Amino acid sequence: MVTYFLKNEDIFKFYESISGDFDLYVPTRIDSPQRLKCVHAPELPYSDYILKKYSAVQKEEIAFNDYRCLEPTRTFFTYVKEKACDYFNQGPEGAKEKPLAICGIKNCDLFSLKIQDFVFLGGNEPDPLYQQRRETALIISGDCPSFKEVCFCRAFDINPHPSEGFDLNLSILNDGYLLDVGSDKGKKAVEKIKDILVPATPGQISGRTARRRMVIERMQEHLAPHNIPKKETLQDIVLSGYNSGIWQEQMQTCVECGGCVFICDTCHCFLLSDEGPQSNASRMRIWDGCLFKNFSRVAGGANPLKSRYMRLRNRYLKKFDFFISNMGIQACCGCGRCIEVCPGKIDIRYILRRLYEEKHLSTQKSGN
Repeated sequence: MVTYFLKNEDIFKFYESISGDFDLYVPTRIDSPQRLKCVHAPELPYSDYILKKYSAVQKEEIAFNDYRCLEPTRTFFTYVKEKACDYFNQGPEGAKEKPLAICGIKNCDLFSLKIQDFVFLGGNEPDPLYQQRRETALIISGDCPSFKEVCFCRAFDINPHPSEGFDLNLSILNDGYLLDVGSDKGKKAVEKIKDILVPATPGQISGRTARRRMVIERMQEHLAPHNIPKKETLQDIVLSGYNSGIWQEQMQTCVECGGCVFICDTCHCFLLSDEGPQSNASRMRIWDGCLFKNFSRVAGGANPLKSRYMRLRNRYLKKFDFFISNMGIQACCGCGRCIEVCPGKIDIRYILRRLYEEKHLSTQKSGN
C-alpha cells in the first residue's frame, strides 16, 4: 500500500479533482439537538456529521469527521424507494448514474458493506443496481480521531481506523493528511493530483500509528464498564437466550417507529411492490424492517412474529446467529446508530450484556 502526504491547504484541490469524475459527497458538521452523556468516561464529542454533495456546500462547511456520519452508508447503494426494473422489460435502471465518491466513510461502515455485499452480490443472481453502484463508487475512508458515547466497534475487534476495503483513506495530522491508496481505482484517482502529493515519511507514519493506538486505548477504557460480550460468544448467548425475559422487557418502550432498522448500516430487508397500471406497471423496491408487524405476515394472514418481543428477538437472531453461521461474522459493526435513534432508549449493548449474564448465571447453577 502506497502512502502519500497531502498538505492542509491542498485538501480542496483533492476534492476538486475527485468531483470532476464523480458525484462527490463530503462530511459536514451539524450540532446535535440532544446530547448523550457518558457516565463512564470523560466528556466525549457530541457534534454530528452528515454527508452532502460537494457541489452544494461551501468549503467552510466541510469537515473531517471525527467518527461515522449520521446516515448509514447503504443509503448510497440501495435507495429507500426506487424502481427495481420495468415490469415487462427486466433491464435495471440507474445505468446512466454518475459514479459516486463518498468521503468520510469509517471502518465500521466498511465492515457493514461486507454484509450488504453478501446480500446483494452473493448467491446466483447479483442485484444489478447495487452491483453497478458498488463497482463504480470511489470509497474514501478516514481514521476516527475520536468516538461518540454510543460507539462500540472495538467490542467486536473492529478498529477505529481502516486497513482494507477502501480505495483511498485519509488520516488527519497536525499539518495535513496521510493518503493511503488501497486499490487500482484509488491509484487512478491520485494520478491526477501527483503534483500536490509527496511520499509519506517514516516519522509521519509512526506518528499516525501512535495516534491510532491512543484512540483504541481510550475506546477500550470507555467500553470497559459496559461489559459488552466478546464477539466469540455472541451466537451462543443469543441462541441460549431465546426464552429470555429481556425481549419482552425491552419491548415495553418500543413504539415500532422502525428507526433502528432504517438507520442500521447492516440491515438490508426490502419489499417489492408493483405500482401503476398493469399494462405499464413499475416494480418498486422499498426498504422494510423486521420490527414492523406486517413484515412476516403471510398471504393467509398468519404471522409467526405477531408480538413485538418476537420481532426484536428475530432481529438479534439474524444479526448474531444467521450471519455468523453463513459468513463467519456478526451483522453488527458497533456504530451505535440504533442506540441514538431509539426513542424507547433500547440499547443493544445492554441487551447483549444481559444475555451474557443470564447465560453465565445459568451455567453456574447447572454446575452446582
